[in-house]
Amino acid sequence: MPLSASAPNRSARQFGGLILDFAGVLTANPLPVHRAWCAAEGLDEGAWRSTLNDDPAGRRLYSALEIGEIDQVAWNEGTAALLGPHVDPTNLMGRAWSGVPVARRMVALARAASEAGLKLALLSNSFGLDPFNPYRHAGIWDLFDVHVVSELVGLAKPDPAIYELTLSRMGLAPAECVFVDDHAVNLPPAAALGITTVHAQDEQEAVARLEDLLGVDAVLAA
Repeated sequence: MPLSASAPNRSARQFGGLILDFAGVLTANPLPVHRAWCAAEGLDEGAWRSTLNDDPAGRRLYSALEIGEIDQVAWNEGTAALLGPHVDPTNLMGRAWSGVPVARRMVALARAASEAGLKLALLSNSFGLDPFNPYRHAGIWDLFDVHVVSELVGLAKPDPAIYELTLSRMGLAPAECVFVDDHAVNLPPAAALGITTVHAQDEQEAVARLEDLLGVDAVLAA
């Protein structure tokens, strides 16, 4: 079960690794940006989310992108056609995602954990790497010791194998690691392996919980 983000006392438990999801954890909630982008494109504000999540063809395209069966250019073309005949497919993912802010407190927490000697792993279901690389764009790629991006490994969360692969690359046991994700469905497979999980529904609460678990402080740069 995910741990509550409200425990008052710092844990005495020692962890050696922190595993972080990307979108919605290391970034702010992308939904407001996507809604504004849709409006600017002359689409219904909910078109991005409904096309990717509710349209069966859109879900198939996104699932194929996640595990590298298609590249971002092919996804851009297929998804633009679903969004509407007037939507330009050129760098579609980049245009929709480039305005999503970085989650500054979570990034500060990750830096503090790294400075305290924890091994950091990025565990992300991909939304493509070229022509738009979201990780480089956000400036967080070099923060991590280990990168497990679904497109590159042919696996996607919540497949248990991707968590096992992450642990193997980190060289750590499940009980030594904390995993943070904003999607509840991605947490049980990690917890079943013995990884401590945190459901990131609110950045401030998730960071406070991680500070408590890891014994570090997230300090924003001036």
